[in-house]
Amino acid sequence: MLPGAWPVSSKTVASMIIGKSKRELEKMRAAGQLVGRVLQELRSMVKPGVTTIEIDRAAERMIRDAGALPTFKGYHGFPYSICASVNEQVVHGFPSNYELQEGDIFSIDCGATLDGFVGDSAITVPVGTVSTTWLDLVRVTEECLDLAIEECRPGNHLGDIGAAVQQHAEAHGYSIVRDYVGHGIGRRMHEDPQIPNYGKPGQGPKIKAGYVFAVEPMINLGAHHTKVLADGWTVVTLDGQPSAHAEHTIAITEEGPEVLTRIAQKQPVGGSIAASN
Repeated sequence: MLPGAWPVSSKTVASMIIGKSKRELEKMRAAGQLVGRVLQELRSMVKPGVTTIEIDRAAERMIRDAGALPTFKGYHGFPYSICASVNEQVVHGFPSNYELQEGDIFSIDCGATLDGFVGDSAITVPVGTVSTTWLDLVRVTEECLDLAIEECRPGNHLGDIGAAVQQHAEAHGYSIVRDYVGHGIGRRMHEDPQIPNYGKPGQGPKIKAGYVFAVEPMINLGAHHTKVLADGWTVVTLDGQPSAHAEHTIAITEEGPEVLTRIAQKQPVGGSIAASN
């Protein structure tokens, strides 16, 4: 397994999906809100000239200052606290001394473990002035996530989530990354079920109250094919076209989906939030 998106496999076993109690959901809500606040601060740092390793260091400090652990760091050997994916990089990009450039799009995937439970979320941020073509890709990816969230209701099926993403993305001429999928989440970052961003309505396991999902559309401007770079982690589009990524952690309740990583208004994160030197 990798940090962030889960490599797809044929295994999706309904009986392995772990429901969460009200007490566990409270803890997951706290972890999710922390991740949401961290991503708010990281978004504000994104501008031309900032390095992706600066953003990684800021994320780690904010998470630790809040009494949590950066879930990604050390996860199956991943060496950083965020996945930092620029332009054609889909997911699992390494933070580095790369200076963000005017016109880039920058995907930040972040996870935090607080009181034994994990929150996981991702955003794609335009850097400076970005072409309309690339901005549209980011916008539609966010819309795909919103539509997927609406399907996270008791009585629906996992296929309804993927179908919502696929239909909206393909209607705009984009392709769906098929090699990596969303996932259940709880005490571990990756739990059953796998949640593809494609599918057919009414198929797959039935969704129940108490489930918690990390839903994460990965949408490409070009073809859906990907490859992994020599570092063994960074996933890029095979054709070099840009990709956008959006993710939230969502609790399934009797009243509908609750987005645990969505922040209604800007709130401070405990400790310093300035980038380290």
